[in-house]
Amino acid sequence: MTLAEEIRERSGQDINSCYQCHKCSGGCPLTFVSDLPLSGVIRVLQLGLQDVVLASRLVWLCSGCRTCYERCPNGIDGARVLDAIKAMAKEEDRVEDPQVAAFHDAFLGMVRRFGRAYELGMMAEYKIRTGTFTQDVPMGLKMLARRKLRLTPSLAPGRRDLARLFREGVRYRKRRAGGDFA
Repeated sequence: MTLAEEIRERSGQDINSCYQCHKCSGGCPLTFVSDLPLSGVIRVLQLGLQDVVLASRLVWLCSGCRTCYERCPNGIDGARVLDAIKAMAKEEDRVEDPQVAAFHDAFLGMVRRFGRAYELGMMAEYKIRTGTFTQDVPMGLKMLARRKLRLTPSLAPGRRDLARLFREGVRYRKRRAGGDFA
C-alpha cells in the first residue's frame, strides 16, 4: 500500500487528485507559521515521503477550520488528511514535541468522555501529563474570574455516537496492527 493509498483509506480523501493549484495554502490562516504549506504536505504525501510529512509542523498546527476544503477545486478536505497524518504519527510514536502529544491526548480524552472539549479538565490533564503545574496559573485564574472556563463539563447530545466512533477507531488500529485489512 502506498502512502497516498493509506491516507485515502484513513481520511477518505484522494490526494492524488490534487494538481497543486495551491488554493488551499493560499487560504490557510496558518501557512505563515508552518514549515510546509498544505499543498506541500500533499505533494510530499504523493511522493511517499513519510518521514518528511510526519515531521511537518502543519499537522499539529491545523485547527480544522476547513478553509482549504472550501477552496479546493477537487474537494480535498485538508483537515481530514492532516488528522490522518496525526493518527499515523501517534501510532508510530513519532510526535517530536511531547507537549504537543500531551495536548492532543488531553483534548481527545475530553472529547471521548464528554462529547466535546471541556477546557478546564483538558488543561488539568495536560498539566499533569507535562508536569507544568504552575505554568499559566495567572491566566487560568483570570479566565475563571471572567467565566471563560466552566468548572464542570457539559455533555454533548451526540457523545454516545462519538464514543462509538472512538471504539471503532481502536478496532481499526488493532486490525491494522494485526495485518487484517478485510
